[in-house]
Amino acid sequence: MAATGSDILWQLDGVRFGYADKPVLQGVDLALEPGCCHGVLGPNGSGKTTLLDLLCGLIAPDAGAITFAGKPLSRWSRRRLAMRLALVPQDFSVRFGFSVREVVEMGRHPHLPRFGHLEQEDHQLVDEVMEELDIVALGNRSVTQLSGGEKQRVAVARALAQNPEVLVLDEATSSLDIYHSLAILEAIRSRVRSGRLTVVAALHDLNLAGFFCDKLLFLRKGKLLYHGRVDDMLDATIIHDIYGVEARVHQDAFSGCNQVSFRLSR
Repeated sequence: MAATGSDILWQLDGVRFGYADKPVLQGVDLALEPGCCHGVLGPNGSGKTTLLDLLCGLIAPDAGAITFAGKPLSRWSRRRLAMRLALVPQDFSVRFGFSVREVVEMGRHPHLPRFGHLEQEDHQLVDEVMEELDIVALGNRSVTQLSGGEKQRVAVARALAQNPEVLVLDEATSSLDIYHSLAILEAIRSRVRSGRLTVVAALHDLNLAGFFCDKLLFLRKGKLLYHGRVDDMLDATIIHDIYGVEARVHQDAFSGCNQVSFRLSR
């Protein structure tokens, strides 16, 4: 996928990664442009989380090259990368009894000078994000006492408090109820529409992907098989090839986007 200059945020060329003798990703070539929501889909074990970890620089490829914003990813310092990129992991955990507000405030740390303290504008941003994510009432509670869904909302709030240019989500809504899933995705989507954010999200729910994403990429057995606009990728033939199920795709008047019905192949 050839693109140049400001049209590319990440560029992956021939990227391979594996654990011991088990290959996880095999020869991935990919260009992700800024300013939209990219959905990463595929069956369990297809390499979705590994791809996100590579994009965030948490692991290094065994072969191939990754550039971010025009510079090799390996040359970005952790602090400089954290000023531009935030990750919401699949399993968010905090071992110590920090309050919810303290955890959200941690999102501001990459932007502070050494030994610096939160200023008024930092506190204001934290207030706004906590209100938007409906966790103000949890502010003084220990994060270790929260339910799984509440912890995920705190994790997203911390990431948004980082005020990143890029947000990476690893199945970040999997433990949330319908209301909070849609509320969080809408909060993120509004930032994308305003040009303030690019999103890369690993998802399992095809209908959620249809609601949330602009572009989709499908992995299967560590290989990137499809990548394109969401309306082109939500296709019965593609879904059958990736998941082995029969599917019908229709434009849903209520949600305003393509939705998928599926069943086991007969």
